[in-house]
Amino acid sequence: MTEYTITPMKTPAEMDGKGYVHFKSWHETYTGLIDQTYLDHITAEACVANAHNWPDNILLAKDRENVIGFIAYNAYRDDSLAETGEIYALYVLQKYQGQKVGYRLMNAAMEQLDKYNTVALWVLKKNEKAIHFYEKYGFKADGTESEIQLGTSATELRMIYTKTT
Repeated sequence: MTEYTITPMKTPAEMDGKGYVHFKSWHETYTGLIDQTYLDHITAEACVANAHNWPDNILLAKDRENVIGFIAYNAYRDDSLAETGEIYALYVLQKYQGQKVGYRLMNAAMEQLDKYNTVALWVLKKNEKAIHFYEKYGFKADGTESEIQLGTSATELRMIYTKTT
């Protein structure tokens, strides 16, 4: 098993790495799950620019100096869930999946969200691998769904984690 570290994203090189992981993971994860034309328009350059434009609340998993995964977190994005944290994104390069990288990123983000008793996330309904990971971690679908446009319509499920005291 590879040794890796979890660290807040700080440097331009780390932002570049996060952007690459975002780009690569989208293509590894969503091929066959979303409209391919839409996916073809997700570029490495756009993902790197996004990483530089929104650097806050990002934790990286690094194998030496190489970014291999990331998690984005903050307060829940709207008023529908009060006093709730949110995981906005969790991506790990395919070759590092199954090595507890996602689990360690999730643990680190949960520490950052410790003031919240509940944490929510949204996941594509067709992404069974991610849903299974989140369920194993302790998230449960709360029955809320949302239609989003990813070239064509796609359904997201909201999942909730409630901390035990």
